[in-house]
Order: sequence, then structure tokens, then C-alpha cells
Amino acid sequence: MTSAATPLPSPGKPAWLNAYRDFTQEHGFQPLRVEGRLPEALRGTLVRVGPVTFGVGGQRYGHWFDGDGGALAVRFDGSGAQGAARTIDTPSIRAERAAGKVLYSHYGTAAPSLRRRLFGGAKNTANTSAMTWNGRLFALVESSLPTELSPEDLRTVGETDLGGSVGPAFSAHPHRVASRRTTYNFGIRYGRTVMLDLYELPDAGPSRRMGSLAMPGPLMVHDFIATERHLVFFVSPMRIRIFRVLLGLGSFSDNFDWKPELGTEVLVVPIDEPTKVVRFQAEAFHTWHFGNAFEQDGRIVVDSVRYPDFGSNKWLAEQVNGWASTDAQGRLHRATIDPKAGTLRSEQVSDRRCEFPGVTPLLTGARHRYVYKAAHSGSELWRGPQDAVVKVDMETGKETLVTLGREHYASEPVFIPRPGGSAEDDGWLLTQTYDATSDKTYVAVLDAKTPEAGPVARAWLDHAFPFTFHGTWMPAS
Repeated sequence: MTSAATPLPSPGKPAWLNAYRDFTQEHGFQPLRVEGRLPEALRGTLVRVGPVTFGVGGQRYGHWFDGDGGALAVRFDGSGAQGAARTIDTPSIRAERAAGKVLYSHYGTAAPSLRRRLFGGAKNTANTSAMTWNGRLFALVESSLPTELSPEDLRTVGETDLGGSVGPAFSAHPHRVASRRTTYNFGIRYGRTVMLDLYELPDAGPSRRMGSLAMPGPLMVHDFIATERHLVFFVSPMRIRIFRVLLGLGSFSDNFDWKPELGTEVLVVPIDEPTKVVRFQAEAFHTWHFGNAFEQDGRIVVDSVRYPDFGSNKWLAEQVNGWASTDAQGRLHRATIDPKAGTLRSEQVSDRRCEFPGVTPLLTGARHRYVYKAAHSGSELWRGPQDAVVKVDMETGKETLVTLGREHYASEPVFIPRPGGSAEDDGWLLTQTYDATSDKTYVAVLDAKTPEAGPVARAWLDHAFPFTFHGTWMPAS
């Protein structure tokens, strides 16, 4: 069914633009139509989070990152699938809806007054990723506290500081180290001195703040990565023109200065001794997302999607309005860090434009062979969303490209290990996919050993759901 709130694209607009309509059809878990045969051993729930409302009071938000968050969940029980979809209800989202206008500072939309810009705080859009921890489910955005959701029906429980241990910000990109049975995260705290707060969330026990690091000015850190012994940050040479933001001369997104002469700062933080951080400068580049990292012979190997500059920010802003004019240029790279020498050497692994790299959760923080990512199937398709899933063999460089259908657009693939399996690719890839030809969303299930065979099953919603950024897997208890 098509939302009445936002019309279909006008002639000449791409069909996938329908996936950026405001979502208005929320519901709890209900049976989904399954095409193909679901694996009997696939039991659990995929939860995805992304922006689902793209304006308020008739005003369109200025950036994809500003959209109010929503959650999509698909539950597999070995024989069938059920799906739930809801908008997320934080206090700041609720306040703007009640006022019928923008009230808070967004990433790409300025607050309406100096008072609001100085004292209104940032809006908690809860629109970037999902995290499970100790049986609880959270929606995350990097500027605010976690928002807890009910795993039973996706209803909003409320914002939380996890018992006082986190805040004021908790990044949307936590990373679990499998061998330590612990999840790590960070938050940026703005003030006279900008601080990077480090957090530790063990599988058993309370969360805690590990420590804080002073940063060299008003900047943005989107993601990081963890090994069994270290946390690694690539701090791009962007600086926010904060006084222009406070004066209302554009949003945060409008006021990033790319300063390549500063280089990208590499931070290597020992998990057990976080005060003994190693910091050094490398050539200028930007990273939105990391895949994994591991240690080898005193060095740290990091897989991530690397950009030559911050032009991808414009590409992301343009997505919600149609074809992008800026080539994002993200490519999968493998970097080798020598902390003692203070050096970083990076090699491009693939020439394919891509994003959202990931590995099996059994090897997070440890040596891996396979990386899974969303990508563009052709070099001429970069103006729109990713339309393929790719399996990359990091030992041989071989890429296995999977397209799911004409005008089918794939999101971040999430790897689910097969129970009892031992091989690194023994499991399934789940990817939320938008079929622009039918205006519906489904979750594709691919066998990770042979993804080129196509989906073994597709679990179809009877409506479209906007593109999401990140997801998590909740195994059946």
C-alpha cells in the first residue's frame, strides 16, 4: 500500500525514491508471506533501525540523517516469519510532532532560534542502529542517549543512561569483541574541550565508563573498531564552524570544514590501560564504517570503507531527494597500523563502490577471511542506493556479487552463524531489500557459502519500509 502522506515520485524521478516516503503503517508482529524455503535452523529476530519520517509540519529535513527513527523486525522460527514495524517515540521527536515544527538542532537542519541553538540540545532521532545487550534492545543515534525498545512489539520504552554509566552521547556504532564477551562504544562530549568518552558493556555485569580522551577541536567521529586488545579510531580532519551554527548560518552538516593539511589522526587505545593511548597523524581520508580488525605480529589490521574526503556527506543528503550529484567514492580498504612506529599503510581491496562492511560475529576483534558488504553492481549506478550484496575473500581478493532483482535495493547484510557450524562462512546473510517494482520491502535470506545462488527465501512485508542503516540479530532463547 502506498502512503497517502507522501505521493509517488513525479515522472523522471527514480522509482526507489518511494522508499523515502514517511512511514505511516506501523504494526506489531504479524505473519509474512515467505517465498522459497526458510532454513529450519534460522531462529531469532533481525531488527533494523533507520530514518522513517523525513520532515515535520510541512518542512522537509535537510539531511537523510535527520529523519525520525523507526524500527523493522522480522522474526524467524524455522518454518515461517513474522514482521513488525514501528516509529520510535523519543521526547524530542514527540515535542516536534506536537509543535508541528522543528525545535531542535539536527545534523542537517538548523534549530529555529539562537535560544534553541544554545540551550535546546540535540534531537534524539534514534535513527541509526540497533543494539542488543543483556537481553535488552536499543535504538541508537550518535548524538544522544540510547532509546530502549520492547523486543516483544518494538514499542518505545524510553531513553536510558544505562544506570548512569553513559551519556550525554552514546555512539550508534558499538562493537563487540567475541573473545572478551564484551561490547565497546564511545560518545563525543562537546564543551570548551571536546572529549571522547569510552564505554565498556560486558555480556554479564553493568556497563562502565572506561575513560575519556581530549580531542583537538569541534569534530565528528562516526565509528571505530575494536580488536582483542585495542580500540582504534580514525579521526578525519573535519572541523565544525561552531559559531556559524550558533548564529543560524546553516546546520552542522553545512558547516564542516575539510582540512586535509591536518591529516587523519589515528588513535590506538589499549583496552586494559586506556590512558596509554597512542596517537599519530596519517594522510587525510574519511571513514564512515569499519568491518573488523585484528592483531598480527605487533601490528593492527583494519578493514573499512575509505573515502578520499568528506564529499560523501553531500551524497547522503541528496539521496532522499533523488539522484545524487556527488560521487561518494567509498572503497573497501585494508589498513595496517604499526603503533610503535606510528605509521598507517592502506591498500584498496576493491574498486567497487560500497558501504556497511561486516564479518561473522564469531570473529569480531579476531582474524577473519570474509567481509560482507552492500555495494553498487555497476560503476554507473552510484547516484542511487546500493543494489547488491558482495562477499569478499580478503585472502584471495575474489568478490562474489549478488543482485536480488531488477530495481531491488539491498541494505547492510547481517551475518547469522549456523548453530554448531565451524566454517567462517557457514551461516546466512540477511538483508532488508526494497523492491521498487512492487513498492514493497522484504528480507532476503542468502546462504553465505554460496550467495551467488540467490536467496533461499524472501520474507515479504505487505508494504514498503524506508531504507535503514544498521541492524542486529536477537537469537531465539
